[in-house]
Amino acid sequence: MKNILDEIKSKAKALQKTIVLCEGEDSRVVKAAADATKEGVAKIVLLGNESEIKAKNPDVDLTGVTIVDPLTSDKLDEYNAKLCELRASKGMTPDQAAKLLQDGTYFGAMMLKMGDVDGLVSGACHSTANTLRPGLQIIKTAKGVSSVSSFNLMICPPQGNPYCPDDLVIFADCGLNPTYTSEGLADCAIATANSAKAIAGVEPRVAMLSFSTKGSAKHDNVSMVAEAVRIAKEKAPDLKLDGELQFDAAIVPSVAALKAPDSDVAGKANVFIFPDLQAGNIGYKIAERLGGFMAVGPICQGFAKPLNDLSRGCKSEDIVAAVAITALQTQL
Repeated sequence: MKNILDEIKSKAKALQKTIVLCEGEDSRVVKAAADATKEGVAKIVLLGNESEIKAKNPDVDLTGVTIVDPLTSDKLDEYNAKLCELRASKGMTPDQAAKLLQDGTYFGAMMLKMGDVDGLVSGACHSTANTLRPGLQIIKTAKGVSSVSSFNLMICPPQGNPYCPDDLVIFADCGLNPTYTSEGLADCAIATANSAKAIAGVEPRVAMLSFSTKGSAKHDNVSMVAEAVRIAKEKAPDLKLDGELQFDAAIVPSVAALKAPDSDVAGKANVFIFPDLQAGNIGYKIAERLGGFMAVGPICQGFAKPLNDLSRGCKSEDIVAAVAITALQTQL
């Protein structure tokens, strides 16, 4: 079985993008910065006080890592002025901006906004809100996207799986939006399909999941998914996408033949869009814990520039993987 993460890292190496890691106070992030640099996955900017970082991590070789202190950077005045401009409608003052820029994630978001880095990774020791708030306020959503969403790469267990010819599938949204409108769900589906192609290297076949297949049940929740299918097909007419589909109809050819015989996605889907966060979060954890899949993510999508949130339980190797994925998202 091919090693998906090694392939992702290899593709990231070829791009040589610059990624900022915002939490130099965390030893896992410091080690990830060193490892990503040593492996050549990306050029790394690590935020924090250089002497403190090196004193607390004496065994980590940070050769090649650029360390920037948000408190003393020569970019502070430039970033302050731009942040005030961006938040003028909210009455942002220079003093308020200066306070925000002491936060590594806000400083990193300004680096990304100003083009000084290509992507951002944070969240190892801070909340998801602490990462997403500056993302939404400074980076904002991509043109034509109604909301930010997330996806998980679900990598098959070593023994393989008959329903995973690509050795992985993609689940969304499993970690970000508790509820969706039809338009938001459609945008999530299109963004996830693009991510599947750019990051996992698979040709997306997108199933919009429900407890109904092609009108087999009637409910407002079903109607919401059916409308999302209509909107997604209108926005991305060349995308292989169908729904609403029950999970078995989406992935099992024999069930698809009975429930959705005219679908070009049913029975062979590799991208699964759950109708809400409850279903997505439960679904990926069942696949991970009972099915033996490796879950990589949640990975953010829909921002105007690549920005990703880590789990606070992450390991340094998880952070390196996030760096590689963030580098690949620059191609979207």
